[in-house]
Parts: sequence; C-alpha cells; structure tokens
Amino acid sequence: MDVTFGPGTNIVVGNNETGKSTLLEAINLALKCQLGRRPAAYELHPFLFNVETVAEFVAAHKARKRSPPPEIMIELYLKESDALAELQGSINTLSLDQPGISLSIRLDENFKAEYREYISDPEHLNSIPVEFYEIVWLSFAGDPLKARAIPLKSVLIDPSSISNTNAANRYILEIVRDYLDKAQAVDLALSYRKMRDDFVSDGRIAAINEDLAAKTGIVSDKTLSVAMDMTSKAGWESGVLPHLDNIPLTLIGKGEQNAVKVKLAMEASERCDIFLMEEPENHLSHTNLNRLINKIIEKSAGRQIIITTHSSFVLNKLGVENTLMFNGKNSFRLNDLPKSTESYFRKLPGYDTLRMILASKTLLVEGPSDELIVQKAFLQTHGRLPLEAGVEVISVNSLAFKRFLDIARLLKLEVRVIGDNDGKSAARALSYAPYAADETIQIHIGQDDLLPTLEPQLVRVNGLEKLNRILGKHFANVDDLTEYMKAHKSETALRLFDSDEPIDIPGYIRNAIA
Repeated sequence: MDVTFGPGTNIVVGNNETGKSTLLEAINLALKCQLGRRPAAYELHPFLFNVETVAEFVAAHKARKRSPPPEIMIELYLKESDALAELQGSINTLSLDQPGISLSIRLDENFKAEYREYISDPEHLNSIPVEFYEIVWLSFAGDPLKARAIPLKSVLIDPSSISNTNAANRYILEIVRDYLDKAQAVDLALSYRKMRDDFVSDGRIAAINEDLAAKTGIVSDKTLSVAMDMTSKAGWESGVLPHLDNIPLTLIGKGEQNAVKVKLAMEASERCDIFLMEEPENHLSHTNLNRLINKIIEKSAGRQIIITTHSSFVLNKLGVENTLMFNGKNSFRLNDLPKSTESYFRKLPGYDTLRMILASKTLLVEGPSDELIVQKAFLQTHGRLPLEAGVEVISVNSLAFKRFLDIARLLKLEVRVIGDNDGKSAARALSYAPYAADETIQIHIGQDDLLPTLEPQLVRVNGLEKLNRILGKHFANVDDLTEYMKAHKSETALRLFDSDEPIDIPGYIRNAIA
C-alpha cells in the first residue's frame, strides 16, 4: 500500500474499518518507534499484523505447508533538504536515493532455532509468535535510529481513544510536560517533592506513624509507616490532576476535554513539523468545532497536517481540495478542483460533501420536498429506502449542483442530478453538457417546458382526483391544485411520502433512480 501526502494539509477520508487510524499510527510508529506513547518494543503483540495475513500464516502451517513468518514494513519517503541529509540513502524497497525512514517488525535472526521449534507443532499454533520478533529502525542510509536523532518532530493527537479517567489525565499531563520549558519542569518537580516532604512532617501523619510503629513485631519485624511515594516513577505526573476553572478536567464535558487536548498539543508542539490528528470533531458542538478548526488553521502554517475525519464541516473548512481518499489499499487526492469550487466550500462548509464522496451512488435534488419525493420513488421502485441501498439523496441549492459535480467528475463518482427545467429545458441541459460527457454523471431534468417544477410534473402524472384524495383536498381544477402544492411544498411532499397509496412518478425521476 502506497500513500502520498502533500506538504500542507491532508484530510484522510474513507469508510469505517478502512484503516485510517492504522495509517496515522503507522506514520507515528516510523517517526518515533512508539505505540501508545510507549516504546514499541514493549507493545509488540500479534494484533499489529493484518488479521487475514495471520490467518493465512496459521492455516498454511496447519496444512503442513511452509510459510515465511509475516513481517511489517513501514517506509517514510521524505522530501530532500539539508536538515534530512543524514537520513538520505537508497536502502529502501524502491531503491530511491532520498531521505527516509524504514521500520520493520520481523523475526529476530537470533531466535531462528527457537522459532523453528515453536512452529514444529502447528496444531498448537494459533497466532504469530511475536516473542521471537525484533524491531529494526533504520534510515535510508542504513544507520540505526534513535528518537532524539531524527530531525523531524511529530505529534499524534488522538483524544477519542482516551476513554478512562486515568488515561485522560495521563494524556493531558504528558502534553503539559511537553509544553513546559526546562526551568518550569524543574520547578514543578521540586514543588511536588516539597509537598511530599511536608506530608510526612505533618503532625497528624507523624501520630499515625507512631501508632503504626507500635505494631512492630506484630505485623512485621520491621517498622510500618505511611508516606507519599518517593520513587522515581512517582513524578508529579502521577499525582497532579489537570483542572479547568478549578474543576477537574475529567468532570468537564467530553467536547471541551477533546478541544483542550487538541489545542494544548498544538501549542506544546511549536517546533513540531508534522501533526497527525484523529477526528477532531468528536463530542464538539458546531460552534466549538468551528473554533477548533480555526485554531488548527492558525497553527498549521508551515507544517504538514495529516488529519482523519467523518465531518463534512471539517473537510470543507480545511479545504476539500486537500482530501485524500483512502480505502485501505490505495489512495487518491482531490487537489485538482477548480479554485472557485474550492473557495465555495470553504465559505459554505455546511454542505455534506463527505456523504457524496463515500456513497456508492448519489442523487442530487433541489430541495427538501424534492428529496422526499425521490425517496418515495426509490422506495416504491426498489422496495427499500435509498440509504439502505448505499445511495445518498442530498438536497442542494441548484446553484451548487456544479460544485458537487466538480468533485464527482474528479473522483469518478456515480452521481445523478434531478432538477427542474424552469421552463428552459434546452438551456439547462446545455449548462450541464461538460459534466454529462462523463460516464459516471447523469443529468435528469423534465423536458416539458410547460411543467417547469416538480409540482406540475406530479399533477400531470397523478391527476386531480388522486392528489385530492391523498392530500385530503377538494380542488375543482388542476391549476388551483398546482398553486396549492407550490405554496405548500414541504407539507405536500410529506403527505405524498407518508401515503399508503402509491404515487405515479414523473419519467425523469424514474430514469434517475432506475
């Protein structure tokens, strides 16, 4: 699998379970040799490997077929610069002479004998014996790497994975630690030590320890006492609790917690070159998400950001042209959009572009009433609603149709436009001609100029009697009925949608949903 990122903002989108989170974790692993903010050597486990690969490995051995031990290989190809000269070489799978980092998780040659003995009885083999594996972390020059020696600084921000109180505290305090300069870190450590010393010297604690000392020889031959943990592992991070407005952070709303984690991580990483960020929209209201995205934009200048999202607001706000579609096997970019379309979605980020990008097929309609009728038509035709068939019906202002079609044409998305002819069917068809030439895009507009909108189209195919019956009205002629339906678009569409009686569908809509 190869993925190419741009130098600025990269927005990774894809369906669930395609590996977006794994992609970020793999980049972070190669840059820091860490998993879960701990040295990767302490976090090796079989589930790091692809499930299908593990199953094939086990099945092959159970079938008495030789199968090489699976490996993980991550290679980061970096742009050439003087700062990265020490990482430059051609020891990579592409034999390219450029700066880069490779990290492999593979069988340790020193354990080959033990490995062979372990797999000699395949009946007991049910996974990969990572106990015999090693991590090899090298530059493209072939030199072993250490985290401090890598000139690129990166940070992985994944607040959504912090699910319990202790982990949330630790995550925040690790960021705080990164934010402090050396003098501040020393001051905080000394203050915490003084607090522990004061605890022991407190008269009440001294009295308790005197009482415990009297039990010497009863519970132990040694003297028992209580004191604050003075070991090196018990630094201030284990005893300090982050607060917001004097309230423990873990008692603050999830949205505020996540926003603090993201903003603090960005502030603490002023010298950071690469931001890896997982779904910043989690638990945030629209207003607070807007503030957070503005903060990300402010702090992203001159840095590379790789961010995953399920939010069209985030996608549009950060620039839909920066989208990188990812399906777990390959990727492609959306960076060739017309500038006017890029600007349009930045200014109006509420449009649900992501729904179209991820759908198997999209039906673009002109408003909520049209959406209900199209939903009804699809249900009558296919026996299920569009969403149940993986089809999105998106209500779009007719002026925005071409903006969505710019995206659809670039990504080869299957899109159907269902629109009014406004009494100018030939002109409307001509305006869509550049898009209609694409085989994945179809334009469906009513051809009768005497029926300019959806309502007269429905009246024509259903007739006065049926619509009066469904709508519970008693109009004497089609003109009055049509005017009523146009003046009450939403109510009319809802009644037609909820009706147990099937309705007849205009031909241009039937063609679109076929």
